Amino acid sequence: MTVEMETLAVRLPEGMVQVARWTPSDGPARGEIVLLHQGLGSITQWGSFPEALGAATACRVTAYDRLGYGRSDFPDDERGDFLEREAWERLPALLDALGVEQPILYGHSDGGTIALLYASERPAALAGLVSEAAHVFSEVAETGGIEALRAEFETGDLARKLARHHPRHLDRMFHRWADFWQAPGRDDWTMLERLAAIECPVLIVQGDADEHGSLRQVDEIVERVHGPAERRILPGCGHSPHREQPQAVLAAVAPFVAAILQGNRAPHT
Repeated sequence: MTVEMETLAVRLPEGMVQVARWTPSDGPARGEIVLLHQGLGSITQWGSFPEALGAATACRVTAYDRLGYGRSDFPDDERGDFLEREAWERLPALLDALGVEQPILYGHSDGGTIALLYASERPAALAGLVSEAAHVFSEVAETGGIEALRAEFETGDLARKLARHHPRHLDRMFHRWADFWQAPGRDDWTMLERLAAIECPVLIVQGDADEHGSLRQVDEIVERVHGPAERRILPGCGHSPHREQPQAVLAAVAPFVAAILQGNRAPHT
């Protein structure tokens, strides 16, 4: 299956959001998948994965740079609850602007957390959800590496590597993200109590060598969501399965999406 890509800018109340879409060219798309990038991510950091995902599922795949990331505008008013704000204000506004209904959300890391928060607030709005390396509570494995990343950003190669993906607001973007996860009291952050409100099918993908979160994150999601949930743990894989083991991820996601589109809901596993 061949997939065609287009880019567009979408105006939201807080600024312009850069969007990319991959649409099957061999016929109508079977469904909608929306990608939500990680904490230091962007459209471009998804690499070739969106195109491969569209080809594997026959769905239209949409990715976007959140406000403050990539080529999108930087918001003037940035509060400390950015995960909830992204999930409950900005993502709904973007989906409305694009005319996307009943999508499957696919979120990586912070993007996975945002997807889960969205699903907990709007349980009837999604066809399904893929959570890749999301965090539903704070743990030392996540927050302990922020200081090392700060040092690498200031004196190492991290800023150079990120610059081509974030040409507009690199310094502000990085320090806002790092400040969020190192804010006083952040070690107590959790969304566990919200998971029971999630009713759509959920696929949780995580590497067993994830350097930013333990497998307890996966266990909590599977045990607490109200809808059907399944897990795929990838041996030897770190925090970015779609980059490190793309074929294994596609092999898990494609049948999950197909079952949703066919109206089948898998049991908890």
